[in-house]
Amino acid sequence: MSTGNICKNLTLLYVEDEDKIRNLLKSAIENEFNEVITAGNGDEGFKKFKKYQPDIIVSDILMPVCDGLEMAKNVRAISKDIPIILFSAFSEKEKLLSAIDIGIDKYLIKPVDIDELLSTVENIVSKKLAVDNIINLNDTYSFNKTKHILYKNKIPVKLTKKELSFISLLVDNLGSFVSHEDLKKNVWNNSKVNDAAVRTFIKRIRTKTDKEFIENISGLGYKINV
Repeated sequence: MSTGNICKNLTLLYVEDEDKIRNLLKSAIENEFNEVITAGNGDEGFKKFKKYQPDIIVSDILMPVCDGLEMAKNVRAISKDIPIILFSAFSEKEKLLSAIDIGIDKYLIKPVDIDELLSTVENIVSKKLAVDNIINLNDTYSFNKTKHILYKNKIPVKLTKKELSFISLLVDNLGSFVSHEDLKKNVWNNSKVNDAAVRTFIKRIRTKTDKEFIENISGLGYKINV
């Protein structure tokens, strides 16, 4: 099964202590996502969650150092919204109740079928998108302010984090424009970025969208062409 386009712009964090299983599952699903980041235990998984800020977490429960339930509890203390899927060979009632108490989105019993996992991810992401804060920019484009995803004809546009930061800034100023100074300050954190680098950056985004999407306000800045 393929998740189609719905997950192509998302980063998934997969936590599993058994190297063979971790590598096999990553190989099976990595083409469905923008990126699949892996970790070997809950402690490493939590650190990578904070570092990479993935869109969804898939994790085993029974692991050394820090198990999946403890990691999920730590994640939930920071983020109430990120989808978390846990799976384990255990089917004991206590494990399931603990997962529910933490706020897990789905609990799957191992061995996990790849199609079942992808279907579960797709269903969870679809439901999240339905309640997320999606802004219609024009007849072609929309932007999910919760997940920072730009859609063209309802299909995610693959952009870098810096490009998405720029689009988010334009969305926050919809109907107006973002000055060159604000752009450099908020996207690059550096007011000394040269204008040629900015123009190259804008050109790259236009290549991924279209040349009319971002409008250049001569001598002032940029805006989204609504």
